[in-house]
Amino acid sequence: MKNHRTKFIKSVLNLHDLPKDRFPQIAFSGRSNVGKSSLINVILNQKSLVKISSTPGKTRSLNFFLIDDQFYLVDLPGYGFAKVSKNEKLRWRRLIEGYLSASENLKGTILIIDARIGFTELDRMMVSWLREIERPFRVVATKIDKLSRNEQTKQLKKINRWLDEIKTESAIPFSAKTKEGKTAVWKVLNAFMQHP
Repeated sequence: MKNHRTKFIKSVLNLHDLPKDRFPQIAFSGRSNVGKSSLINVILNQKSLVKISSTPGKTRSLNFFLIDDQFYLVDLPGYGFAKVSKNEKLRWRRLIEGYLSASENLKGTILIIDARIGFTELDRMMVSWLREIERPFRVVATKIDKLSRNEQTKQLKKINRWLDEIKTESAIPFSAKTKEGKTAVWKVLNAFMQHP
């Protein structure tokens, strides 16, 4: 089990404040409370690098973590049912969309969904938008351990049917509890970093 060197660099609330160096960046995006923080902590072998909260909407900025002096992992604000004002939600949306469409160093996005729920309307919108701006992405379905084997098969089939329809690679099943999917996520991160 490799211990990754991880360093929190900065929180960005304005696109003018993005890091000026040329390290590749990989964004992690998903609805509030979808298990994004747990996924990040597991793949980096950290207990609490990214704070886990029972309150949706805890991440309110673009948070940059430098990994192994090789790339930035960028933790994006969760979208969805965070209890914040409409103005704040609009600000988050502009920040996320501005970053995803304009960052010259962004190599790919890990889009996280809850395996129990599948794609929500907001998730589908994010997928459509990433495809429209031609940004590489891969879907990871979290909380797989909370489903029986039978339910896992059923849910993943449903999730992957839609991804297949839009000619996108299958979702990676992931569990923060059992670490299932950790190696597969790293393979995707490494593939993203080879992206020109």
